[in-house]
Amino acid sequence: MNWEMLLLIAGMAVVTYIPRVLPFTILEGKDLPPFIQSFLSSIPYAVLGALIFPGILLIREGDIWFGLVGAFAAFALALAGANVMIVVIGSIIVLSGYMAVF
Repeated sequence: MNWEMLLLIAGMAVVTYIPRVLPFTILEGKDLPPFIQSFLSSIPYAVLGALIFPGILLIREGDIWFGLVGAFAAFALALAGANVMIVVIGSIIVLSGYMAVF
């Protein structure tokens, strides 16, 4: 591996590390207002929706119901207040059952 590649990797590591460490150092020991805490707690669900939505639009072998069943399972679990991992695992289980039936 040449030096240019190593410098490129090191530069990318620094650029991605800075935005991750800044909030921890700036906000350490400070309490955030309830509105901001509420906003930050809903970010994982927003990201999950952004990841799932394109998959809903992709038709698996001409079966649009596959995406809709997965979306319904994810939305139902998220509305029930389940953890993000439970939403993902639950959707996978539901879709596995759907694939076994159809």
